[in-house]
Amino acid sequence: MEVFWIILTGCLTAIACALAGSLLIVRNTSMISDAISHAILPGIVAAFLITGSRTGLPVLIGAASVGLLTTFLIEFLHRKGRMQTDASIGIIFNMLFAIGVIMITAFADNVDIDPDCVLYGEIAYVPLDMVNLIGLEIPYAVLMMSGVLLITILIFFLGYRQMLAASFDPEHAQSIGIHTGFWHYLLMACVSFITVAAFDSVGAILVVALFIVPPATAFLLLKQLHHIMFAASIFGMIAAIAGYFLADMLNGSIAGAMATITGVLLVLVIAYTKIKQALHVNKEPIID
Repeated sequence: MEVFWIILTGCLTAIACALAGSLLIVRNTSMISDAISHAILPGIVAAFLITGSRTGLPVLIGAASVGLLTTFLIEFLHRKGRMQTDASIGIIFNMLFAIGVIMITAFADNVDIDPDCVLYGEIAYVPLDMVNLIGLEIPYAVLMMSGVLLITILIFFLGYRQMLAASFDPEHAQSIGIHTGFWHYLLMACVSFITVAAFDSVGAILVVALFIVPPATAFLLLKQLHHIMFAASIFGMIAAIAGYFLADMLNGSIAGAMATITGVLLVLVIAYTKIKQALHVNKEPIID
């Protein structure tokens, strides 16, 4: 049963990341997920200092608020400071992550909260934190990720057309009355909540891999956004399942193995597309 809970947690995280990550890919802002995953550290520490807990709704709200602040500051530097987006991302996430490290060393040095906890996580410990729900023992991480995934699906179902228009053609979207800023920050809120919900069990490194690699893999094969979202979810779940058994076979990190499998799938798809292109070129008629 423990294996089931670990794999289920990985699959739930993979699907949530695939949905939000697919939009980040088409918007050319996929590295914002990396920035948010590091920049939320001050929010986690602040919530811990206020409540004394590093899990639960206060931490989720605190970290997600900093995630939204990160997005706002990146946009501010890009638009007002006339900096390139990648430079803005690098400046903001390094600054906020450094602030979080200072807060830990100054106020929470003797507590089990540190940058490594946020970066690496440990999905193998998911079955150890169980919650009784209507007589069933269910891991806290599964409940958390299930709730975040349901909210993400609901937001994307209700706002799919608006997010699609705002991502591909913001000027046209604004001309027909779509508030592109609202949908942009709503997407960033989804990214923040997904990252925060998964950081303790999965770790930010795997979360960033699931945000970027499966959607990028699907983007190589498909063009329509809803197809990319579906395929990215499948690639993410394959990585979660295969990654667990690879880690079990090698007696290594489960999160690391899952992230590695996402890269393997990407390489296989790249090889497939190159072979397909080569075969297509060879089949073209020769005109004398």
